[in-house]
Amino acid sequence: MKKLIYIVVLITNFIFAQENAKKQFDSANELYRKEQYTQAIDKYESILSKDKLESAELYFNLGNCYYKLGKIAPSIYNFEKAALLNPDDQAIKTNLSFAQKRTIDDIKVMPKVGFSNFLNKTTAVFSYDIWAWIAVGLSTMVLLFFIGYYFSSTTILKRIFFLGMFVLIGFIVISISCAFLQKQLERNVRPAIVFEELVNVKTEPKTSSENAFMLHEGTKVFVKETLDNWKRIELTDKSEGWIKKEAIKELKE
Repeated sequence: MKKLIYIVVLITNFIFAQENAKKQFDSANELYRKEQYTQAIDKYESILSKDKLESAELYFNLGNCYYKLGKIAPSIYNFEKAALLNPDDQAIKTNLSFAQKRTIDDIKVMPKVGFSNFLNKTTAVFSYDIWAWIAVGLSTMVLLFFIGYYFSSTTILKRIFFLGMFVLIGFIVISISCAFLQKQLERNVRPAIVFEELVNVKTEPKTSSENAFMLHEGTKVFVKETLDNWKRIELTDKSEGWIKKEAIKELKE
């Protein structure tokens, strides 16, 4: 009985939190329409911090507010967060592109070549979840082919179903492998946004070391390693260096 009451309380609290967050979100949207961007930001941020609820739409609206106020790093950060949740949304891509054009650093993108690039492109065709569902669908087809093989009355049909099962099993292995690689890629790629107006990137993880290069706010970097209060970062042009962890904000926390 106590467990049942506990579950009911949890469900009630969750529903209440959802309703409260929706009211806050609608209120924030109204403030945005009235061009009261600072107040709208406070409400959007409150939903994220207090209600622990996030969505692509929330991050998108938050990014728009910061963009309107000329705060480039927070706007890019929130557009990137929205893109992580809804990567196919064209409006998110467009506004992110506008915000990125206001950054100072012009980092070239080094083209990726070789088998690893081919593998990354292949696995990136679908997300981890979709690859997993493809494997499930193919497994169902294997079962159907087995039933067809078992109940077939002619040799030719048995051969077709038998061969089909092995082909499908091969595709299942490929799908599972792609899902695994995609998951590993998502874990290993740790994008972050520079939040300081100007920051020196060091050759070593210590303040007294030489400056490798400088970065400005809004620039996207990729975290490769963390050591105490430092993070080793890589840029899209393959430049590397060490930066104070408080100078950047990671997108995948």
